[in-house]
Amino acid sequence: EHGSEDIDILPNGLAFISSGLKYPGIKSPVPDKPGEIFLMDLNEDNPRAVELRISRGFDLASFNPHGISTYTD
Repeated sequence: EHGSEDIDILPNGLAFISSGLKYPGIKSPVPDKPGEIFLMDLNEDNPRAVELRISRGFDLASFNPHGISTYTD
C-alpha cells in the first residue's frame, strides 16, 4: 500500500518483498506502522502479495527493513 523497499526473486518464482522503510528526517505516511515482509508467487495467474507472519519474540515495533536477500542451500 505504501510501496516496497526491495524484492528478491527465487529461481522457483517466489518473490520476497520488504516494505516499511523509514528514513530519519523524512515524513512517513504511516509513522507508527512497523516494517513488513511479503511473499508473492509469480507462478500464479493473478499473483498477490501476502504479508508473512513474523515470529513471536521478534522486536517488530522497531523493524525497519532496508533491503532483502535470500540464501538457498
